[in-house]
Amino acid sequence: MQNLPMLEIKNLVKVYGTGTKAKTAVNDVSLSIPKGSFFGLLGPNGAGKSTIIQCITGISQPTSGQILIDGTDVVTEYKLARTKVGLSPQEYNVDIFATPVELMDYMGGYYGIEKEQRAIRTEELIKRFDLEGHRNVKFQKLSGGLKRRAMLGRALIHTPDLLILDEPTAGVDVEQRRDLWAYLKELNEKEGKTIILTSHYLEEIQYLCKDIAIINKGRIVAEGTKEDFMKEGRSIEDSYLQITRDSNAQTI
Repeated sequence: MQNLPMLEIKNLVKVYGTGTKAKTAVNDVSLSIPKGSFFGLLGPNGAGKSTIIQCITGISQPTSGQILIDGTDVVTEYKLARTKVGLSPQEYNVDIFATPVELMDYMGGYYGIEKEQRAIRTEELIKRFDLEGHRNVKFQKLSGGLKRRAMLGRALIHTPDLLILDEPTAGVDVEQRRDLWAYLKELNEKEGKTIILTSHYLEEIQYLCKDIAIINKGRIVAEGTKEDFMKEGRSIEDSYLQITRDSNAQTI
């Protein structure tokens, strides 16, 4: 059991609508992400990244295929699978009038964590993300960087082994982005969290990720280590642009 990948996606297909209005958002995607990986999932807007994340986290049901989190099927064993993953989405899907403490406490309750333990865990995360001075400030009043920290704290309240970050530094200034990078590296390298990161900041992917996959028009068009994408002195951005251009040309 110890050799199981943290996330295994097998021939995932997701179709929205039926008949002539059917649209295939994800088309036969397979990925295997080992435990402890910092994995970058790249692709243009509308490529299928968010749909894959929604299928992993149970927000959306796969049309066909299978997704396993540490060996647990996300469809047939939904409740157990959901406890194994934390999601920090791109959009702020929170009560904007709640404070960081309230957001984390509520999510802990959702996962069935007892009140006393919830309070201890919330305090740990408030300290970890330097939110002590903002613990009782309404979410809408927080800066972009503090909002992202609060979202990360909420995603980690139930100590998941798999953390999915969808554009976690969007709208964050350069200094706060660097601070968040340091937190994420610590989570991965010191605490062993498996992290999946989507980002349009390709320098972020280059700095943080060990393994990368590129999706375009619902299909995986490239996959490998960061070193694979940086051969011959190329940057991640260089490789990404070339690969997406080539894959677009092939479908014309």
